[in-house]
Amino acid sequence: MRFSLLLITFISATLSLSCSSKKITNVSYLNSGDKNGIVEPKLNVFVPRKSSAESFPVLIFVHGGNWNSGRKGIYDLLGRNFAKKGVLTIIPDYTLSPDANYDSMAKQIAAVIQWSKTNANQYNGNPNQIFITGHSAGGHLGALAVMNPKYGIDNKGISGIILNDAAGLDMKNYLEGYPPTSKDSYLTTWTNDPTMWKDASPIYFLNENTPPFMIYVGDKTYNSIKVANSRFVKALQPFHPNVSPIRLNKKHVPMLLQYFYPWSKRFDEIINFINLNSKKE
Repeated sequence: MRFSLLLITFISATLSLSCSSKKITNVSYLNSGDKNGIVEPKLNVFVPRKSSAESFPVLIFVHGGNWNSGRKGIYDLLGRNFAKKGVLTIIPDYTLSPDANYDSMAKQIAAVIQWSKTNANQYNGNPNQIFITGHSAGGHLGALAVMNPKYGIDNKGISGIILNDAAGLDMKNYLEGYPPTSKDSYLTTWTNDPTMWKDASPIYFLNENTPPFMIYVGDKTYNSIKVANSRFVKALQPFHPNVSPIRLNKKHVPMLLQYFYPWSKRFDEIINFINLNSKKE
């Protein structure tokens, strides 16, 4: 009986979300010169259904999956939940390893950010209020695309970055202890060049222009994620002294699953972060 009630509640919530947002599917975001014969990744847009003429803050969610798995369609509920809260939400696919390395993936996420700045107003999104979030490998790619200057993203044009149990924040430190092998396509993803490991690590690009951060870490997550986040926060604090990780009593995957439920406290926390860091026009 209890399971049936939960199922009915979940279905009702899902139907309600469908009515409160509009999903635009499979939008191209790469320039023709960036496709290079690959199967073109595309993005979905979740548009709040609100009658007012106000523009919405924009949240780009980058999915995780160890850099070699995952797809945007898994995260529709996350997109609809944020859209219901009045946030234009963009969820892209990107080319996975072994068909791409971290550099190609980060370039694609940078292209998503540039696309969002150019096109958000078509969906009543505010291009001056761009926020990036991601879980696991997605947190790494979102942060790297913004912070490594070679990807061409102006840090001042990003209002904030929200990390959800992010992996890979200091790959140099991790791979020095555990050099990449063919397992999980890591040799393809990271190469065997230590200079590339540093280039792949957001921690080495922190500076006075780094956008505000909101950081979630699971108490039951992988030790490598705990270590990397601890190092990252310590390196971030000279530039953002008030930053402190929000620790939750969860394992790695449940850190993401909580966004599938519209009643999660994470939405209120993130909306508050967005409101505090949105540029007023």
